[in-house]
Amino acid sequence: MVAKISVGNSLYGALAYNGEKINEARGRLLTTNRIYNDGSGKVDIGKAMEGFVTFMPPQMKVEKPVVHISLNPHPEDVLTDTELQDIAREYLEKLGFGNQPYLVFKHEDIDRHHLHIVTINVDENGKRLNRDFLFRRSDRIRRELEQKYGLHPAERKNPRLDNPLRKVDASAGNVKKQVAGTLKALNGQYRFQTMGEYRALLSLYNVTVEEARGNVRGREYHGLVYSVTDDRGNKTGNPFKSSLFGKAVGYEAVERKFARSKQEIKDRKLAEMTKRTVLSVLENTHDKEKFVSRLKEKGIDTVLRHTEEGRIYGATFIDHRTGCVLNGSRMGKELSANALQEHFTLPYAGQPPLTLSIPVENGEDMCGPTVSGHDDTDGGIGLLSSEGPAVDAEEEAFIRAMRRKKKKKKRKGLGM
Repeated sequence: MVAKISVGNSLYGALAYNGEKINEARGRLLTTNRIYNDGSGKVDIGKAMEGFVTFMPPQMKVEKPVVHISLNPHPEDVLTDTELQDIAREYLEKLGFGNQPYLVFKHEDIDRHHLHIVTINVDENGKRLNRDFLFRRSDRIRRELEQKYGLHPAERKNPRLDNPLRKVDASAGNVKKQVAGTLKALNGQYRFQTMGEYRALLSLYNVTVEEARGNVRGREYHGLVYSVTDDRGNKTGNPFKSSLFGKAVGYEAVERKFARSKQEIKDRKLAEMTKRTVLSVLENTHDKEKFVSRLKEKGIDTVLRHTEEGRIYGATFIDHRTGCVLNGSRMGKELSANALQEHFTLPYAGQPPLTLSIPVENGEDMCGPTVSGHDDTDGGIGLLSSEGPAVDAEEEAFIRAMRRKKKKKKRKGLGM
């Protein structure tokens, strides 16, 4: 996610630029702090202006008190409005603006939905807030937020999303090479804690794995055997011993992978983002197919296991954003197989969805926006970015157009 910050003196210009887009149904107001909000998603520009003015003393000495921030997620970072609000709030809190008056707008006028935030960098006494090392602090915050929410880092691409793997196709030939490439990529890019989670991940690419145990000359051995499957999960062709692909995908290596994955997921709290996303989708549908398809749109594949009678007895979620494979029960009882079966079973199906409580995290490691640019302690106007002039071109064009309108009105008033 990329964030850009501009500092200026036209409060009305920043509010009108965002407010007019929102009021023309090209976005919506997500949330505010200490500013009037009627909850409709629209903006009363006049009342918002009045709200800010009450926090800006007449004797204020700061020349450029207006801060306009845009947060731009990667097109493949599909986030709910709740997640976007959480990202914006924590970004501002960590930056030192959490108690300031602000508005958070979601722009939907282009395919890449993004946020704009309008706030001020002065306190109620007219004193400027600390802007020392603003971009270094923002860069640190960005890394923390990206990690928590599993967002695309600004500096590098996510190989899981930019280079998606293809299913193994037995009819295409060279099956052993296909399986070897798939195993190497999945073991390098994903985290899984049990053989069941590993098997669920492999199933997305028409591969399955089984444990082989035996006794040779009085010594027990454990091994893994990989097989290619069709789209229904039925095995095709001959199985492959793991030794054909090297020790990295053998029994002992995979067992060590389980332990490493467990520790990484715990230390980095990687399951929290997946849980929030799954719950937010679950609360809005009782249709199983819609649930699976909507999660897929957000970068999460769902593997549901059914009995012969069609009852769900297992659920695993593969989050391609974070590279985590998680059984539903691992994330909480509300995502266990029994809970999902009840959720998708009549008489609930077709009825208005029941509201689920989604926990809101208040930790230090939410993930989120990226800020590009360099520290600027002098408070120059515009976009503080190394990639171009310190100005939001679209907003500045809007403000210039407003000034031209004012000049025309003045000339008409003088009879010119």
